Amino acid sequence: MAAAKWALLLLLALPLLAPAALGAGNGNGNGNGNNGNGNGNGNGGNGNGNNGNGNGNNGNGNGNGGNGNGNNGNGTGNGNNGNGNGNNGNGNGKTPPPPAGDLPEEVQAVVPHELRHLQTHCNVPGAVCEDPRFIGGDGNTFYFHGLMNRDFCLLSDANLHINAHFIGSHVPGLKRDPTWVQAIAVQFSGHRLYVGARKTAVWDDESDRLAIFFDGELVELPGAANARWEAPSASALSVTRTKAANGVVVELAGVFKIRANAVPITKEDSRTHNYGLTAGDCLAHLDLAFKFYSLTDDVHGVLGQTYRSSYVNRLDVSAKMPVMGGEREFAASGLFATDCSVARYEHGSVANVLASEEVAGVKCSTSHSGAGVVCKK
Repeated sequence: MAAAKWALLLLLALPLLAPAALGAGNGNGNGNGNNGNGNGNGNGGNGNGNNGNGNGNNGNGNGNGGNGNGNNGNGTGNGNNGNGNGNNGNGNGKTPPPPAGDLPEEVQAVVPHELRHLQTHCNVPGAVCEDPRFIGGDGNTFYFHGLMNRDFCLLSDANLHINAHFIGSHVPGLKRDPTWVQAIAVQFSGHRLYVGARKTAVWDDESDRLAIFFDGELVELPGAANARWEAPSASALSVTRTKAANGVVVELAGVFKIRANAVPITKEDSRTHNYGLTAGDCLAHLDLAFKFYSLTDDVHGVLGQTYRSSYVNRLDVSAKMPVMGGEREFAASGLFATDCSVARYEHGSVANVLASEEVAGVKCSTSHSGAGVVCKK
């Protein structure tokens, strides 16, 4: 009788002992979701279930996209071929979205203007975006408004000089005119590169409004993502489309990489920020991100100075809009001029020009009517 009683108790206890002997418990994974690694109950594995190490089918988590108890995984628990409750995941639910600054390229292409600051290229050191918001080489954010229809030195070093042309709109009653970077002029080793946004009445994302010239010749690129152009000269310069229209990466090997997107001011932008948008001009401009590889410690300019090891940020970084002054210090007499007071460019003697210049057969003129810089053969 006693033997029968113990046999009955043993049979009742087997389901409780099996997980300890064959598995690692129920759950014990990394969250509830799919695509994860967890430990559950299963047979044919380690736990209670069939052919699995988890609770569910082929998973590591409870839910979708997480690490825990689920399906499609390798763990110890109840289920088929799984570690936990869920399918191939690390946590509860589906795979979490990437950080805002890591949006995929195809997503960045359709991000609304008001969310553009979330994009990677506008949220890293070297960024010059919006009206214009800079992120210095030291990682601090500041604004430099400049003046509409004027040119300013962004960076000047012994072998590299970058100016920017500012456009804007005049809004009665405002203390300053809103401004944006419409074009940049890059000079290096005797070469000249122009990247600008063409004046546009009505914006169309599928219509390319970027204008690129190298040593006076138009850079022509097929309208497809990843289309690439390489300089025919000895210069290791390349231009690659990041999307079919209005986005490129310009790179000079070992010297710089520039991401440039042509973007408009929308009616919603204008309404929210009182930009004074008018019919016939959507104020197309550039959102830029610079990366430099071989600057000297004597580099200067609105952006350039922030890369110096001795640079001390004297702006109030806690302010909502830390504004850098120095319009006179950084002003240049023309887009390709190297005559700003902080100029360091050693080839500047051959590049000093005024508001209208001939660039190897291409006439680039600064319009004081607000059209920006226009280059024509």
